[in-house]
Amino acid sequence: MAKISRRYVIRTGLAAGAAIAVTRCASNTQQASAPSGTPNNPASGPEVNTNQVKDVTLRMIGTGVSQINEIRNKAQEDLGFKIDVRALSTEENNQIAITQPGQYDLFDGEYFSLPLVVPSGNLQAIDVSKIKEFDKIVPIFTQNKFDGMKVEQAQGTYPYKVMYLQDQDSKEFATEPTNWATLIPFQYNADTLGYRPDLIGSTKIESWAQLFDSQFRGKTSILDIPSIGIMDAAMVVEAAGLMKFGDKGNMTKAEIDQITDILKQQKRDGQFRAFWKTFDESVNLMAAGEVVLQSMWSPAVTAVKSKGIQCVYAPLKEGYRAWGGGVGLSKNLSGVSLDAAYEYLNWMLDGWMGAFLGRQGYYSAIPENARKFMKPAEWDFWYEGKPAAEDMVDPFGKTLEKKGAVRDGGSFKERMGNVVVWNSTMDEQVHLVKKWNEFIAS
Repeated sequence: MAKISRRYVIRTGLAAGAAIAVTRCASNTQQASAPSGTPNNPASGPEVNTNQVKDVTLRMIGTGVSQINEIRNKAQEDLGFKIDVRALSTEENNQIAITQPGQYDLFDGEYFSLPLVVPSGNLQAIDVSKIKEFDKIVPIFTQNKFDGMKVEQAQGTYPYKVMYLQDQDSKEFATEPTNWATLIPFQYNADTLGYRPDLIGSTKIESWAQLFDSQFRGKTSILDIPSIGIMDAAMVVEAAGLMKFGDKGNMTKAEIDQITDILKQQKRDGQFRAFWKTFDESVNLMAAGEVVLQSMWSPAVTAVKSKGIQCVYAPLKEGYRAWGGGVGLSKNLSGVSLDAAYEYLNWMLDGWMGAFLGRQGYYSAIPENARKFMKPAEWDFWYEGKPAAEDMVDPFGKTLEKKGAVRDGGSFKERMGNVVVWNSTMDEQVHLVKKWNEFIAS
């Protein structure tokens, strides 16, 4: 089993694997038949000519949510070269990308981090003509559109905003598509609050504002990653009528001061049980019942459910906070190693990886490719929002949902079509981090 595991964001460090490892330890009698493409029932991946790259080792840094050993092993099997993965927190991942370009070949990061990383010059532009199915990537990333609508109607650092560079050697983002990309996307999702329905009584969780409900005093949590936590907090205070923002994704200093003052008061009032930085921490808080309502990522909800514990990823009336992740190339890559890196990017989009991560709730950059490695019942449940025609399992074959269940929030179009803000790097990022840290330390 993987020693490392999912967001956030991005995101969670080596401890993440412990939570997912638990899902592999249950008896076989508790597991549904593993679908095609899982470790217990492998599917064939794309065939690649590896004669030129068999001696290559690529070093990848990223967050625990995608630095999973099963993915690494499958890529090595299909591609014929070695991949070393290193799982980090979001902050560590960005710091290494910015300050230590010699320590990695592949950067698995979130789009909201790019305004911090790209100016360092440590990522080389990706030639999109070498990405075989670039034109099939969902237009959220490549064309600034979703289901015919402009993505920019949502606030924050939406992916298209930082998807392209002006030219091969540029450190400036382009406002229109070019032949040079920052990252090639492979996963994204719409995030919300998670809760324990067995511990909140008859209360319906329908609004972000309920994170501040005194009914749950001492039983709530918010994630302690400034760029993400502040977005969840903004959704809460705006829904509660405590503030109105000009742009939640790019707050003024005055807005940052006001929202962190509100958070400090909530902390003094005892509203929060804890603050979490890692996937593992969020799973443990919810599974133990220490919190009943908190910021969560989809795989964390999956991990709690895989323990046989009820957990709901609430579709809230104000909408979702979204994020997107992709892989970039170190400026130090060249020659056969660079060729191998492009082979990895193309493998990443082929579908196996998208299907694997889809079983923990993430969406694929090319859904039609992921569909090739999913059962019809899985596709219908995760993407179409239809009732499960059979028991649904996680990437490791552990039962998540029983036959007849429906995905929280519904279909792909319903969930991604209700995104109101994306994870963001703000103009006042330094001030934000300072004030956020003051809140956590208060």
